[in-house]
Amino acid sequence: MATTGMKVEEECKRWFMEMKWKRVHRYVVYRIDERSRAVLVDKIGPPGEGYEGLAASLPSDDCRYAVLDFDFLSVDNCPKSKIFFIAWAPPASRIRERMLYATSKEGLRRVLEGVHYDMQATDPAEMGIDVIKDRAK
Repeated sequence: MATTGMKVEEECKRWFMEMKWKRVHRYVVYRIDERSRAVLVDKIGPPGEGYEGLAASLPSDDCRYAVLDFDFLSVDNCPKSKIFFIAWAPPASRIRERMLYATSKEGLRRVLEGVHYDMQATDPAEMGIDVIKDRAK
């Protein structure tokens, strides 16, 4: 699967499916490797980590994609989970890189079946825990 020449490696889908079905990871961070022209797994969030671990994993000067399995209590106090896809493009990243991530996003999104919400963030506040909680409900 490719978009603008970027191949989505099989491991991207495999780690996502393990997070979604087996719930052995809390998040997966992806990066584009320009040399191999592929989307690769950058980091896997262990079971003990959640939103805070994901937020700390996103570089302040480099773009990334991420999926987060977010647990919360519904309005009727039932435990629920929603999966968020986050396209991270901070202002300190190179313009060329931001364009590359923007044009390659759909190729990865097509592979990650079962995402509930898409988010675009250029600043930590745009994907803050309050924003995530509000969207999840």
